[in-house]
Amino acid sequence: MRLSTSIAQQQLYQPFRPPPSPIPSKFRSLDTAGRLDILANRLGLWFEFAPLIPSLIQEGFTPSTLEEITGISGVEQNRLVVAAKVRDSLIESNAGPDILSFFDQGGAEVLYEIRLLSASQRLAAARYIVESNLDGRGAQELARAVKDFPRRRGDRGWKCFDYNLPADCLSFVYYRQALEHQNSEQRKLALEKAAGVAQSEAARNWVQEELKGKDGKGEEGEGGAVLAGVRVPVVRLNVGEVAEATVVAVLPVCKAEEKEKEVLEAPWECGSEGEFGVVVAEKGWRRWVVLPSWEPVAGLKRGGVVVEFADARALPWRVNRWYKEEAILVVADRGRKAVAADDGFYMVADGEKGLKVERGSVLKGIGVEESLGNVVLVVRPPREATDSQLDEEDWE
Repeated sequence: MRLSTSIAQQQLYQPFRPPPSPIPSKFRSLDTAGRLDILANRLGLWFEFAPLIPSLIQEGFTPSTLEEITGISGVEQNRLVVAAKVRDSLIESNAGPDILSFFDQGGAEVLYEIRLLSASQRLAAARYIVESNLDGRGAQELARAVKDFPRRRGDRGWKCFDYNLPADCLSFVYYRQALEHQNSEQRKLALEKAAGVAQSEAARNWVQEELKGKDGKGEEGEGGAVLAGVRVPVVRLNVGEVAEATVVAVLPVCKAEEKEKEVLEAPWECGSEGEFGVVVAEKGWRRWVVLPSWEPVAGLKRGGVVVEFADARALPWRVNRWYKEEAILVVADRGRKAVAADDGFYMVADGEKGLKVERGSVLKGIGVEESLGNVVLVVRPPREATDSQLDEEDWE
């Protein structure tokens, strides 16, 4: 019994081993004043002196005190520390010296932007940043594209882009932006940008087909898109996209079951005022929606209105099975009521049924010259990236 107790005690006892020092070996012999001097004068490469910041914080310095002594702001302190950890993760992922050396000068701003990516994503992103010579803003756009891509599963063309290739993720962002353009020339430029960035052959081919006005499935296509004959952007709102948007639009909402009176009476203008950007409308309204300021939405200075349809089959073009259970928002411009284009889409009254979207050619055929508004955008609801209730074939 005594022997077993003794063995158990030996197993429980573990000698204290201090964690490895975060301070580079060349700085470990320095006292506090010496480390502060290194930071104040930026002596060495940024990733060498960055670990001195948390070591000084542990000694009781605050970010504001360090800013006063060294001139490095609290924001920059955080960027340096985080970027250094990102660089360490690249080393652990066996990033080559050609990649690491790219970030020796001014690399903190760039590496900081890919902090939210996984280790493998960071390595792929870092390689693309080096190859494309991206700055901090470019790295931020790339990181957002990689993070956003899985959430877009089911969007038009998604399966043609390779998630493992940062270039494809970025190309998909440009492709989606192209679908938001109403102006054909702007749309073409955005598609050319997407084609130029795409790395996989499947992605390049998909974008090239869009440039030719084809999608491989007929003139109208499936899944919602901007094609020849369907000149309305159809986009899916991403979870958290409104919160991340730098500019948003607040629009009044009507239900499709309501009569045209509701569309006519909805506020025509809504804006912000004062230092706090307080939202002010010309009159009260029961229901509102906040959308990112996509180009079609941003173009609505006055007269924008949103009509909520419980069933996406209300759209007058060929649809897939998923439409029958998916609600949509249709954004219309009441400032443009004239039925001018045969291939345009317009919001009109549908008798006792409420409201509907109809093609310009159909309206002209029955002698209708004025609508409730020109349709400029169709918005699909957010969907979590983990949603697996729908098969992939439903989306293409």
